Amino acid sequence: MKRTTAVLAATLISAGAALATSSAAEAADCRSGYFCVWTDANFQGMKIEHSGDDHWWEGDMSNEDSSWANHGVSGPGVKDHVKVYDGRELQGHVTLCLAPGQEIGYNGGANDKGGSHTWSVGC
Repeated sequence: MKRTTAVLAATLISAGAALATSSAAEAADCRSGYFCVWTDANFQGMKIEHSGDDHWWEGDMSNEDSSWANHGVSGPGVKDHVKVYDGRELQGHVTLCLAPGQEIGYNGGANDKGGSHTWSVGC
């Protein structure tokens, strides 16, 4: 009976690890060192990638953002957080501030409000 319980426990732990791995595999498709923005929720639709600041999101992305991922590289004194502004030229208020590694599949308060962004050392 103890052996059956141990085998069952090991099987459940393995299944849990497989599920955890599969959800990590569905992370946002955004290159290391980049901030990515998508027009649709859950990292779908048109995507733009930025390795630096962008003070004027062009055409189809301005006020059409619905999901975001910060894959910036961290280090002491490195600008690794990303602030998204509701206006162009970093004007208006910050709709989101993403820490390094943070991915947001949807945020109702920030949806369709981004117009520019900048990298910063913190939020």
